[in-house]
Amino acid sequence: MDLIIPWKRLRQIVKPFYFKGDGVGRRPIELERMLRIYFLQHRFNLSDPGVEEALYDMLSMRAFARIDLGEAGVPDETTVCNFRHLIEKHEPGKTLFAEVNRHLADCGIVVSGGTIVDATIINAPSSTKNEEKARDPEMHQTKKGNQ
Repeated sequence: MDLIIPWKRLRQIVKPFYFKGDGVGRRPIELERMLRIYFLQHRFNLSDPGVEEALYDMLSMRAFARIDLGEAGVPDETTVCNFRHLIEKHEPGKTLFAEVNRHLADCGIVVSGGTIVDATIINAPSSTKNEEKARDPEMHQTKKGNQ
């Protein structure tokens, strides 16, 4: 997504509606960063609190959103929600995704939804036998280190 999405064109679509700051309170978060977070939400079907948590937990998502925790924090769920409402209110969302789909089609690329899968290794008995003393077809073993 980082390399194939036309970020410059997308910024131009949202820029007229985006908060520019009034000199009071916090400075607005960079528009492209918020767009990247918005796209992560849609790509992985994440809620506002879910995307905030994912950005703290996953280095790859922070890298995509260009967030360096040493320089700036992750936008909180309220900031993400406000940006999403801004997109919904002014309706550039359809234009954003239409622009991305057109650009991808021009490049010969088709994109479908994504899913994040937790592949945590858990401790379990080494036996793969079930109550009938037969191999359970849903159970698999793996090795982590020498265990």
